[in-house]
Parts: sequence; C-alpha cells; structure tokens
Amino acid sequence: MNFLIMITLRELYKNYTTPQGTITALHNINLHVSPGEIFGIIGRSGAGKSSLIRCVNLLEQPSSGQVIVNGQDLTVLETADLRHARRKIGMIFQHFNLLSSRTVYDNVAFSLELANQKKEAMDEIILPLLELTGLSDKKNHYPAQLSGGQKQRVAIARALASSPHVLLCDEATSALDPETTNSILHLLKDIRDRLNLTILLITHEMSVIKACCDRVGILEKGHLIEENEVGEFFAYPKTDIAKNFIFSSLPQTLPPAIQEYVLATEKPNTHPVMRLQLLPSTATQPIIALLISQFGWRINILQGNMEYVKKHAMGVMLVAIDGEKSQLQNGMAYLKKIGINAEIIGHVPNDIIPFA
Repeated sequence: MNFLIMITLRELYKNYTTPQGTITALHNINLHVSPGEIFGIIGRSGAGKSSLIRCVNLLEQPSSGQVIVNGQDLTVLETADLRHARRKIGMIFQHFNLLSSRTVYDNVAFSLELANQKKEAMDEIILPLLELTGLSDKKNHYPAQLSGGQKQRVAIARALASSPHVLLCDEATSALDPETTNSILHLLKDIRDRLNLTILLITHEMSVIKACCDRVGILEKGHLIEENEVGEFFAYPKTDIAKNFIFSSLPQTLPPAIQEYVLATEKPNTHPVMRLQLLPSTATQPIIALLISQFGWRINILQGNMEYVKKHAMGVMLVAIDGEKSQLQNGMAYLKKIGINAEIIGHVPNDIIPFA
C-alpha cells in the first residue's frame, strides 16, 4: 500500500503517575512525517523527546490519542498484531544495546531469530546489510573489539534486518565524537535513499538537524511549539527557543587573549563587545559597512562564523565597538528594527583592543 503520510501522531498525550502527582510529558502532539523523509525532533533535556519517540512504536503506551504508522493505528491493535507491526519499525539507541557475547553477525541475526527466520536465508539478509553499513570485515568480531561508531553501525544493521518501513533514532549519535557522528549521519541519509526508509530521530544537537534532516520540530515541556522545513526553520525561526537552538550550533567564543580581560560592567576607558546574530534576511547584507557609514561606529571584528543551511546563510559575529553614545544607541535601534539580535556581552579596556 502507498500512503502519503508514513507516521501520524494525532492528539497524542502521555501522562506519568508519580508520588507527587500526574506529570504530562506530551501535550496534544499532532505530527505528520512523509514517506522517505528524515524528520528531526529537537528539544532540551526533559522536553519529552524520548517519551514521544517511544510512543511511536508503543514502547510507551500513550495515555490518549492515535499513533498511525503506514496506515495502521497501533493504539488499537491486539498484542500479536502489534508485535507484527513493530517488526516494520526499526529502532536504534544512544548506547547501542548490543549483546556482548554475540558476534557482529549474530547481533544482526538476533531479531531474525526471534521472528523464526530460517538460518539458510539469514546470509541473504545479513551480509548485504553488513556491506551497506561498512562492517563486512567485522562480521566475526565481538562488541568489545569495536569502536563506538562501529557499534552503532551494528545497531543500525540489526534494526534494518526486518526490512522496516520506519527507523526511529533515539539520540543515536549523542555518545559519539563529532567525526564519527558525521559518518553515522551520512550513513542514515544513504540508507534512507537506498531503502526508501522514513526516519524519525530525536536529538538535542542542532548540528544533527543541519546535517541530515529534511524537516524539524521543536519540543518544549511536552508541547510541539514549532515545525518547518529545515531551510525555512533556519531562515525564519518563529520562537526564541528556535533562535537559541540555531545560534547554539555556531562558534561564538572570544579569543582567549581577549576573553580574560572582559568585564561584566562598563568601566572608565572601556568599550563594549557585542554579539551580532545574523539570520538569512540579514546575513549577506553589508551590516558592518552600514554601521560605520550611517552611524559613525568604529568596529573591530574579533570573531566571525558564517555558514549555509539548505542554501540559507546565517552567522554570528563578535565585535568591539566605539563611538559616541548617541551613535551607538541609534545603531542598536536600527539593528533591532531590521531583525538582528545585537547583545552587549561585556566591556574591554581600551588598551586591549585599540581603535587608533
């Protein structure tokens, strides 16, 4: 069957009962994920991300609402039917969950054994998956002999062994270093393209969203507060939380030789250090030249970072500024008017960053 929507969450609630009372982890979640899409859910710790993704395969039973996967409402299925439906929903976890006493091959085979797959057919399923995930030469290795990235590749191959329609990723790269994270995200995109999988992942890292997702939603205190195509999300964030996540992924640290002299409050013979956060609507404009020519600012650029997400430019710039107070105030008002978040982050003595 061919469905326009692969995953639908409709009016989904999840409550937990505690000694202190009922806690609502998910509030009226309505979400649609299309076939072949990589959809990322981002949120802070405690936002409800794990509850949400575990409701998709009913590892957590929703308190109310519907979970529809590939046209089937999982919340109304009997136990045997739910078990069958789950075979088409693969899942990978932050900590791999491999069986230490089994080889790579046998870890991938585990779900097939549970499904009573005939042993003679297993090679036809497992060997191509080991090749796809770059593990052919690790077939007879044990988890203790593998790196973190290799362990996660085994977990991915295991999740794919049942030929799922959907792959759920629960903070799948959080335990990995940046280089290994990039290789796993590249693998997930490759798997999506080759197998036409639908991937739903949760993360607290905006770099993960930028690297592989087609669409993104923000979860905050159990509420889905914003969702959009990734490029549009970065170009036109609707909430302050979205803006904070976006700019958290960009380096914005002063050089150590300057950082040690930064004062929290203004003193005589100091000048401000400012952070400029540039969204796509302003990132390619000559902002510095304009502040100099129209408002008489003197500017010393201390650090800058610009990047493109889905062809949308964005960036952060740290600058020291000098000028008459009225000129600085007028310039700040202009920056606010055109949508640039400009924040004074401290003050530095004049002899540390000279303008002469």
